[in-house]
Amino acid sequence: MTVTTREQTTLDNELSNRFIDLDPDGYFLIYIDPEAQLIHAKHFTNTINDQGLATDPETGEVLACKGDLARPHVTIYSGRTAKELGIKITEEANPCPVSRLDHALYLGREFVRAEMALLNSEEYIQD
Repeated sequence: MTVTTREQTTLDNELSNRFIDLDPDGYFLIYIDPEAQLIHAKHFTNTINDQGLATDPETGEVLACKGDLARPHVTIYSGRTAKELGIKITEEANPCPVSRLDHALYLGREFVRAEMALLNSEEYIQD
């Protein structure tokens, strides 16, 4: 069975909207630096409240999904490829800042998307 690009996009969009538990070890904001040919992932800490929402560990305030996050990151991980960046985060960082397999899968997909954007001189927007 051949799947069209449109069908793949529809499937991926549906899967992007599914519910997943947040990673209590934090979250990442991913961006690319075309001049340096690098993928960057800023890591931020969070805690998860009783409602399953990410909160600022210092203030307890719920973190907004959109808008300006005026919080300092803990670390910036950088790599030339998706694989290099993934290894730095999952194998070299101690402790590993990812505690959920679904979060690791998501990061891997996003790192590949970022790498493809770099290779094709395209804009990258994190899903």
